[in-house]
Amino acid sequence: MRLFFLILVALLAACTAPRPAPDTFNDAEEALEAAINAGAEEHSPVELRFARQKLSEARTAMEEKQYAKVTNLVEQSEINSELAIEKTKTAVIRTKVTDLARQNEVLLEDFEATYGEGVQ
Repeated sequence: MRLFFLILVALLAACTAPRPAPDTFNDAEEALEAAINAGAEEHSPVELRFARQKLSEARTAMEEKQYAKVTNLVEQSEINSELAIEKTKTAVIRTKVTDLARQNEVLLEDFEATYGEGVQ
């Protein structure tokens, strides 16, 4: 019976997740900061909010010693931050393309006004 109890305790101990490293949050915080610096508050606020929310949930899970949950939430925060960065880059490029297309239209109108339509 004593051996059974020891085996049971050992199995239960093996099932618990180890405490995450102290620097577990560093990458997620850096990714969040990078997203903010990239302009995500303007261009991808939803993803930025999700990143902040997951990081906050990870901190709460750490306080509650739900270590298995911490790692998952931190990774989700990083992914949302990265998504916010990429969506921001896309929005910035899309704006530039739109501006260049408008400039081309103005140039074409000027060209046609100067040389007539159909001359190319």
